[in-house]
Amino acid sequence: MNFGQEKIADQFLLVAVVDDDESVRESLPDLLKELGFAAIAFSSAEEFLCSACLCQTRCLILDIAMPGMNGLELQQELKVRGNRIPIIFISALKEEDVRELALEEGAAEFLLKPFSDTALLQALNTALQVT
Repeated sequence: MNFGQEKIADQFLLVAVVDDDESVRESLPDLLKELGFAAIAFSSAEEFLCSACLCQTRCLILDIAMPGMNGLELQQELKVRGNRIPIIFISALKEEDVRELALEEGAAEFLLKPFSDTALLQALNTALQVT
């Protein structure tokens, strides 16, 4: 089932991307839009937390390693706030302990960069099934 085409309140499902890498912030939203999602990108966890999109976001694609608040810290902050946005972590670092921790704390998926369009779509479908 492809959730990208499902509309909620006449809007495509909003997927937020939080990554300090400018190339990811430019390319990943374009791919998400091609897959049928609405997408917006943020350069930091703090920028995402202060945005008006926080309550509208149906899935969060989140980098692990970022300056300031890292991905795991944002995951915890969202929990503290009672916000249960499904999270797909992305990382260039293959650290099994970090992956396990992210998944134990409730992440829907953990993808290593670079990942395929198919892997991303599968992760999105998994994440959106838990909402």
